[in-house]
Amino acid sequence: MKKLFTLFELSILSFHLFAQHQEVNEKPGLWKEKEMETDSTSLLSAFKRGHASGHLRYFFMATQNKGELTDYHANAVGGGIKFETARFKNFQLGVSGFFVFNVGSSNLAVPDASTNQPNRYEIGLFDIEDANNKKDIDRLEELYIKYHFKNSSITFGKQLLNTPFINLQDGRMRPSEVEGFWAEVNQIKKIKIELGYLYGMSPRSTVKWYKVGESIGIYPVGVNEAGTKSGYAGNLESNGIVLVGVNYQHSKNLKLVFWNQFTTNIFNSALLQADYEYSLPNKSKLIAGGQLIRQDGVNDGGHEDATKAYFKKSGKSYSFGGRLGWKNNRWETTLNYNRITTHGRYLMPREWGRDPFFTFLPRERNEGLGDVHAIVGKINYKIPKARIVSSIGFGHFQLPDVTNFAMNKYGLPSYNQLNVDVRYKFAGWLKGFETQLLYVYKGKTGNNYNNNKYVINKVDMNLWNLVFNYQF
Repeated sequence: MKKLFTLFELSILSFHLFAQHQEVNEKPGLWKEKEMETDSTSLLSAFKRGHASGHLRYFFMATQNKGELTDYHANAVGGGIKFETARFKNFQLGVSGFFVFNVGSSNLAVPDASTNQPNRYEIGLFDIEDANNKKDIDRLEELYIKYHFKNSSITFGKQLLNTPFINLQDGRMRPSEVEGFWAEVNQIKKIKIELGYLYGMSPRSTVKWYKVGESIGIYPVGVNEAGTKSGYAGNLESNGIVLVGVNYQHSKNLKLVFWNQFTTNIFNSALLQADYEYSLPNKSKLIAGGQLIRQDGVNDGGHEDATKAYFKKSGKSYSFGGRLGWKNNRWETTLNYNRITTHGRYLMPREWGRDPFFTFLPRERNEGLGDVHAIVGKINYKIPKARIVSSIGFGHFQLPDVTNFAMNKYGLPSYNQLNVDVRYKFAGWLKGFETQLLYVYKGKTGNNYNNNKYVINKVDMNLWNLVFNYQF
């Protein structure tokens, strides 16, 4: 909370400089909370007409590993506040912060005795850089100024962002955040353009802000193509990220999406996706989609020493996928496929977001892999009157052998994965409360060569997640 306290202290200091003295018979006026006339032409009015919102969150997570391998559990509780002013001369200011407490967990700083592998999932609820940190887990999250013009906007500062490559990945207590310039342009019929320049990152499960190059390698780095530990953490140079996205609504049924992410001095990623819906009787639709991703190394991939680079010099990777399904107002079912070719590993810093593939299932990724075949079936069902949303997903992920270091960065065997997710929104006097139960099972189908470092926290495991949110 130190950063948040600094903001509050500055505000209080400003108040005392201008109004330190109050008579004893006066009503306390520390927060100037008295009624004021509405004046949309003043900055003070913009603050008075601003909007404050809050978020309380409880998260229980438990991992059951195979046999004698270490099991883990964690309980996290936290809360935060956001304030955004009303518009003044088309400008808005916003600020938010969040705190987290560890209220009863396994000792996440102690690795498994037999494999020496650290905890993987539960540590993400707290501070991934300091497993012993149980109290000082807080972050100034958003601090921005936004300018509106017609239906478009430009935002500068610390902010939330959701794109295929950089996104919230909000599967723990708090999401990943970015810092920089971001514009959304809606002036062209049927076209939405998003673009920006990012120079700072605060990844999920951290409490600090980093330059772009520094942010890569905070999470586990895996191995390089020779099988030794990757050496890029703390050694990458980049001036930032230039990101452009174009959404084109060609017709009522067809949408085309293009994204390009240029990470200076390291790599470039481009995505092209098409989504199509075909109306059927009884208010149902057929749905289909296709996706293509290409990546290319830039310069030396982040460092002139290949052992300290993130992306292979002159390296490339390709991914393509598709989906086909059906939906109505309650059901949605899809069959999804994705292929990462043998040209190279698909690389995207895990600190920045989750995979954009159609086959993505929460709690595992195919980042860091090449030569992948993935097929996933998903079924979603909702009961609007009961305020229940449920989903089930099952997939088979055929990966390269764990000893194929050039194609398997994190030593993940081929596996099957089952996800069951149920969410409920409360009503009445408990309105604002939401709960989620997520169960994940991953079963090994590849060879681990009797080495359990390829098993623990990866396959042959159960993962339980119970989340309560209260937003106001």
